[in-house]
Amino acid sequence: MTKEADIKQKTLELGFDAVGIATADPVDAGHIDYFEGWLDAGFAAKMGYLHRNIEKRFDPGQLLKGARSVICVALNYRPAADELSEDTPVRIARFGQYEDYHPFIKDRLFQLAEFIKNGIEDGIRFKACVDSVPIAERALAQRAGLGFIGRNHMLINPEMGSQFLLGELITTLELEPDEPFAQVPCGDCGRCVRACPTGALSFDGSFDARKCISYLTIEEPDGIPAEFKNEIGNRIFGCDECILACPHELNGAERKNRDFQFHPEWQNLNPDQIQTMTEDEFQKIFADSGFIRLGLDRLKRNARIFTNTDQE
Repeated sequence: MTKEADIKQKTLELGFDAVGIATADPVDAGHIDYFEGWLDAGFAAKMGYLHRNIEKRFDPGQLLKGARSVICVALNYRPAADELSEDTPVRIARFGQYEDYHPFIKDRLFQLAEFIKNGIEDGIRFKACVDSVPIAERALAQRAGLGFIGRNHMLINPEMGSQFLLGELITTLELEPDEPFAQVPCGDCGRCVRACPTGALSFDGSFDARKCISYLTIEEPDGIPAEFKNEIGNRIFGCDECILACPHELNGAERKNRDFQFHPEWQNLNPDQIQTMTEDEFQKIFADSGFIRLGLDRLKRNARIFTNTDQE
């Protein structure tokens, strides 16, 4: 087999569901222009970190000197049917019901790097990235052949849907790149736009994070505007509506990697439990999860929204 085939086989053995190889060239100018215009329009809300390291975000070579290739991976997080409950007291975005994906993915990218150094070519350098690193991961994943960017701004793979997490291994090893995935027009579908409870998505392709429930419940550091509270309802962490509405979701299979720990019990939390939760209880229940970044104060803020006790 070729070194590219060896790398891809090892990537799948490590538990990823898809892998592709892209060059480490800077991202196309169209992506940069859109992103800068999006920032200028104020659509990034209070996510100030998105205004930093813009040059690094679109040029893998600035994240790793001498970079030649980017190995892009995808981890399916679609829960099994028996892991989901109906009519739960609270609603949590599906990715948020897992252990923190950042160390999970990075650990496996480090293992892949060791495999390459020990079995393919020593002396090369790597940088493992998940979305906490400033990198245009969806643009690179499309370049690596993993999918296309839809109107909901998610990477969509027609065979997998969108319920997968991305990671990247930037390397100085030169590899034969895969064919980029052709951009698939969403046309007049618009299901994601109609499904968005707060109107954060528009048919013209714009996305306003200031209205996005995922932003409001996870990223917003202060109070949530009263105008969105009815639409947020009992969502305490994120929102899946624009993903689940996509017709490509009909093709997706449930996750295969059961090492990625899912917590169905979190769906059974109720507002009273959350409001009386102590910091020690919070740390114990949500250890090693994305909720730790959210913090107990904001979790209680979110829970107050649908109990009509939020006085902000």
